[in-house]
Amino acid sequence: MRNKIIAALSILGILAGLISAYVFGFERKAQPPVFAPVSSPYSTAIYANGIIESEQTGGSNINIYPEVPGLITHVLVHEGQQVKAGTTLLRIDDSVQKESTEQLRLQSEAALNLLNELKAQPRKEVLAVAKAQVVQAESTLKAVSDQYAKRRASYDIDPKSISKDVLDTAQNALDQAASSREVAARQYDLSKAGAWRYDIINQEKQYAALDRAFKAANALLLKHAIKAQVDGVVLAINATAGSYVSSQGAYDAYTQAVLPLVIMSAPQDTMAVRCYVDEILVSRLPAPEHMRAQLSIRGTDTKVALEFVRVQPYVSPKIQLSNQRQERVDLRVLPVIFRFQKKDLATIYPGQLVDVFIGQK
Repeated sequence: MRNKIIAALSILGILAGLISAYVFGFERKAQPPVFAPVSSPYSTAIYANGIIESEQTGGSNINIYPEVPGLITHVLVHEGQQVKAGTTLLRIDDSVQKESTEQLRLQSEAALNLLNELKAQPRKEVLAVAKAQVVQAESTLKAVSDQYAKRRASYDIDPKSISKDVLDTAQNALDQAASSREVAARQYDLSKAGAWRYDIINQEKQYAALDRAFKAANALLLKHAIKAQVDGVVLAINATAGSYVSSQGAYDAYTQAVLPLVIMSAPQDTMAVRCYVDEILVSRLPAPEHMRAQLSIRGTDTKVALEFVRVQPYVSPKIQLSNQRQERVDLRVLPVIFRFQKKDLATIYPGQLVDVFIGQK
């Protein structure tokens, strides 16, 4: 019985081995690649990593920071929207600044009204009062003068007809009336002359100071509306209504970094590619007039011919693509900028990494 079991197990093992050899002997064909591997279109070429960006004379994107801190009250555009220069993108709470600006405006207008009042002097009503006071002083002087003349004549005829004290009192009254008439006449001349030029100059300076303070406050008020300075496309809005922003930008809770409030690109009819050429390959770069290049979009078979724009003549550490502030290897690269027409290339976006081959004509 035992020998029969061993023989059966041996037969089963032989059959399993034959079946396994038959099954694993089939030749399985490799699946075709989804897209052709990246290859150089030139006989000799330099490979470089590239990043898509909007075509500009400098920089990669338009980073917009608020010049005043505060809470965002309105977001008036959306990401991907094309905007014109002067379009309001966001609004920051301006309630306090608006009241301060209005206060300075009223103070400036009050100073201007006072300046106009000084320049409009003499006021005819004030001049009429001053003239009437002169007439009154002259009448009083004449009455006192007549009274003194009578007492003086009486005293001259008969010194005993009037006392010396009464005559002296009349003389004093005449002197006082003459002085009052002189004061009234000078007051009339002062009113007629108008405001003193130094008072006008002083008031002009006060008005100018308040007017400039109002204009400065109004300019600061306008900065609560974040506007696009150039035509372009909104790439990213890093805050929403109710978020607090400062002149350093907006805080991102995911990366725990401070980002620009709004990131824009230039109009995207023409895009640029910033290539980072390894420093050991810089000496092999062709001359600009003999340079040609082609990009390959990763994950596709799309290839686009590039036009040379410029070289950024500054070799720097390669941290631009990885966003790392520290590198284990001190690899340095030279940025070379190309451009291409975006027509019929709807799947290309700023910030996208591409493979670039640089050859010689």
